[in-house]
Amino acid sequence: MDDFDFPPPPASRTVLSSHHLTILTSVDDAADSPAARLLRDVLLDAAERRASDIHIEPDVGGWRIRLRIDGVLHQTARPAASLCDPFVTRIKVLSRIDIAERRIPQDGRLRIRIRPSKIEEYRVSTLPTLFGEKVVLRRLDSLPEELSLQALGLEPEQQATISQAIRAPHGLLLVTGPTGSGKTLSLYCFMQYLNSISSNLCSVEDPAEIQLAGLNQVNIREKAGLTFATALRALLRQDPDVVMIGEIRDRETADVAVKAALTGHLVLSTLHTNDAPATLARLLDIGIEPHNLAAAIRLITAQRLVRRLCPACREPYLADADSLRAAGFDDADIAQIEPLYRPIGCEQCHQIGYRGRVGIHQVMPMTSVLRSQIVEHGVGRAFAEDVARSRLPTLRDAALLKVRRGETSLEAAVAATEFDA
Repeated sequence: MDDFDFPPPPASRTVLSSHHLTILTSVDDAADSPAARLLRDVLLDAAERRASDIHIEPDVGGWRIRLRIDGVLHQTARPAASLCDPFVTRIKVLSRIDIAERRIPQDGRLRIRIRPSKIEEYRVSTLPTLFGEKVVLRRLDSLPEELSLQALGLEPEQQATISQAIRAPHGLLLVTGPTGSGKTLSLYCFMQYLNSISSNLCSVEDPAEIQLAGLNQVNIREKAGLTFATALRALLRQDPDVVMIGEIRDRETADVAVKAALTGHLVLSTLHTNDAPATLARLLDIGIEPHNLAAAIRLITAQRLVRRLCPACREPYLADADSLRAAGFDDADIAQIEPLYRPIGCEQCHQIGYRGRVGIHQVMPMTSVLRSQIVEHGVGRAFAEDVARSRLPTLRDAALLKVRRGETSLEAAVAATEFDA
């Protein structure tokens, strides 16, 4: 079985608690062992606290379990050392991972039911360390509550600019940001916006994290020779209208994507850069010709996820002018600013003070001025000055707008954009 294939329909289901948590698997051995009971508790706790990742980490003093909640890791337990090996083995069995192999990294998938109508999936990754196997379970949002532009946290003018760009018949749209900034979810929202009976939508992903009806999805299998570039070339012979590429990683993939955008296809993809203007420099460094890049790019967005204040316990306060000025507010804003909000902590947010995250975005449509600058001079100081003259808002600007509205705290906004001000 391929690492990312779904397991076959279960022959039996092990009910884990009265909260409807069920591990969907045909394997049902040792269901009442201490390791199995601990796994049930950990999965329930992760589901209740909306954790995106579960970290199982052996160390010199034993081992610990941590949950990543809204982008921040929190330790939840340090169980007895004797439970570590059987706990990891239990995860590997349920994830269809070779339990006898501990020398190399392995990948698998675990499916759980947290409500009768809600199944969540975890991508499981093991890694040999000095003190044993570290395991990370990454939650895959297979059934998100909403796939829409409205769910991304865009400002009205940003949403209008993006919706206009993705309705274009051809061109290259890029979403940039670090790992975990919600880029893939944004692409799925774009695809859902375009999803109709009259369009042929195709994607190349590694792996497909959301199963979207109406989208022809291809999983990369590099060991078999199915890379982004080879899959993309095959898709272009399938009469696509819109092509989604999970990530542009190399020149070959970038070259095929640009050529597809220039030959009548709408291409959506992601890239790892700090902000929207830096994306152009990255593509030029990869080896894309300036005139092809200028002609292909239609729009670039950069994004981050910033922690959202818990609405039940957030507290208003008056921030001092120096802190506001250091964060990026100008004197005119400071004179008019209303009380900001800060985290406190309550039962609803598990005493953290934050509950969920909201997207902040920098949207840069390509203009004739920017295209001319790319072709004539490349992406350098002159280009940066042209972008500045266009008054393109930064990610920090977008974050501070959320601060003024009370959606996030000043500290969280600065932490999410400390490299982007």
